[in-house]
Amino acid sequence: MAMTLRLTEEEDRALTATAERLGISKQEAAREAIRVFVDERAHFEDVVQRAVDRFGPVLDRLK
Repeated sequence: MAMTLRLTEEEDRALTATAERLGISKQEAAREAIRVFVDERAHFEDVVQRAVDRFGPVLDRLK
């Protein structure tokens, strides 16, 4: 699916530098950044949910 991504000049410079350093296109660098963000966010949400499941009842008793 196609989309337009509007970046600030600083973001574009950083993306360009990263893509050049890795020897990939800016598009591939942006797609990889999105994949990493999504994976890390999902992991974070999983950790938080497990903590709530484990410690939620204890925290409720402390209220």
